[in-house]
Amino acid sequence: MNHDQEILDDEQTRYLSDFKLWGRLLKFIVPQWKWVLTAVSLAFIITGASLMWPRLVQLAIDKYILNNSLPVNDRMNGVTWIAMLFLAVIVVGFVANFFQVIALEWAGQRIMHSLRLRLFNHVISLNLSFFSAHRVGRLVTRHTNDIQNMYEMFTSVIITLFNEGIRLVGILLVLFWMDWRLSLLLALSFPPMILITLTFGKLSRRAFRRIRSHLAGINAFLQEAVSGMSVVQIFLREKDVRERFSRLNGKYFEAAMYQIRVFGIFVPLIEVMSSVTLALIIWYGGGQVLRNFMTIGILTAFISYMRLFFQPIREFSQKYTIVQSAMTSAERIFQLLEEKDYIPQVIDPVRIDEIRGHIEFRGVVFSYETGRPVLRNISFEVKPGSTFAIIGATGSGKTTIINLLERFYDPQQGSVLLDGVDLRRFEPHWLREHIGLVMQDIFIVPGSIRENILLDRDLSEAEIGRIVGLSQLESLVHSLPRGLDTTIGEGGMDLSAGQKQLLAFARVLARDPKILILDEATSNVDTQTEMLIEQAIRAVMANRTSIIIAHRLSTIRRANQIIIIDQGRIVEQGTHEDLMEKAGLYHHLQTLENGISVA
Repeated sequence: MNHDQEILDDEQTRYLSDFKLWGRLLKFIVPQWKWVLTAVSLAFIITGASLMWPRLVQLAIDKYILNNSLPVNDRMNGVTWIAMLFLAVIVVGFVANFFQVIALEWAGQRIMHSLRLRLFNHVISLNLSFFSAHRVGRLVTRHTNDIQNMYEMFTSVIITLFNEGIRLVGILLVLFWMDWRLSLLLALSFPPMILITLTFGKLSRRAFRRIRSHLAGINAFLQEAVSGMSVVQIFLREKDVRERFSRLNGKYFEAAMYQIRVFGIFVPLIEVMSSVTLALIIWYGGGQVLRNFMTIGILTAFISYMRLFFQPIREFSQKYTIVQSAMTSAERIFQLLEEKDYIPQVIDPVRIDEIRGHIEFRGVVFSYETGRPVLRNISFEVKPGSTFAIIGATGSGKTTIINLLERFYDPQQGSVLLDGVDLRRFEPHWLREHIGLVMQDIFIVPGSIRENILLDRDLSEAEIGRIVGLSQLESLVHSLPRGLDTTIGEGGMDLSAGQKQLLAFARVLARDPKILILDEATSNVDTQTEMLIEQAIRAVMANRTSIIIAHRLSTIRRANQIIIIDQGRIVEQGTHEDLMEKAGLYHHLQTLENGISVA
């Protein structure tokens, strides 16, 4: 898929309402209900503590500071007691806030742990076609940046908004209790603030969708550029890579600036509304004080409460950007969780006690994209214990045959059978346990050589030694300071291409499969290493059904059966001798490789 088209698709992701997103998030929140309930309960204590201090200020002013009817000592004692009560309220609020943060952090970590695990388990269950259509960087972003955005929302935003929401309601109740006329003046600011907030929410959501989309694009590009840096430098593509990154970075900058402009308009508008409302309160409340209809303590407390009233709104304006960012991330995560591109589950799976290794392709038709078949009516038979070779140019369909055998895909027409049973009746994991695959591109896991061979299998030292011998790894292991326990560098950077392939061969031997597939296993090594691999292949092929895919024809002369594929069709089939006698494509390829003269 074109990179720019991926970004466009991300930006045009269907809009899920916050209500629907929260409905889905509740499935992950409910299991942590005890911690969430604790945080919510503490929110009422925190709110109560914050609402008390303006009232204490009013009492101090009206009852003691401006009350000339009381002796000075009594007034001083009263102010002292109120000050001590003020400090006690602060301590109570601090303790409640401390435990609330602990509860929220615990709940947030558990919620994100469950969500990340669910997301990862879902992704690894998807078909290979999904990974062909999605960049690695974007999938990484879903598991890291997007999950982190949601974690920040849970731990630092949601409870803050909940606290402020409770305080907002509490302030309104106190204000109407103190003076309903002043409260009505305050209420005049509600309609424009609601309109401003709703407009901001819509624009902010759009802005953060753009930001996350372009950030995912940058992550994907960096992952590809860094992993392929040797190719970039060999083919002198540095300038092109710089220009592409500059364009991606520029688009991200533009998206970020759009979000900043949206936020930059919203915050000043809230401040203007706050200042205008304060001016009205001072004008009307001051007149009430001058006419002795209101005490100065009540006016002071009312102004304090009014400032507290706008503080949650300011807080909301600042946190709302985080909420919208998290909602955008949630939308992307749940979109990924809705992907259904995986091999259908087998209702009543078949298991064979003793696999013979008899493989058949019967009229198989397969395409990755509709209308563009890769395999066209492919039929062949691999007898148990025999060696079967497949030859073809790049893109002819060789690897697709392997993908069908491993059941990464199912054919659209025809069938693939193992010992007379359609592969669609086998559970994929069980099937792959009995198929060993050695490919040219070897994935090295972080760890030692021993760990890379065993891959969590439990084998004795004698068995491991036999495998090392068969795979021709003895010289490598003996040359290393810690032998099998030597740690391999990232991606196997300490090993040559041939050593990696020998290691992959040992990995397959550790599984002891009945069916062996060698996908270009000797096409990228020197002659000496190829000889070592061929020695190991001859030793391990005994009593196994073996399928070899290679460009070097010297590796398949001993095959019991050879097929040549061209544009998804079998064009020649037979033994080496039969195909040489036909003087067809196989004979021509042997001539090109070995310089055989054509009669």
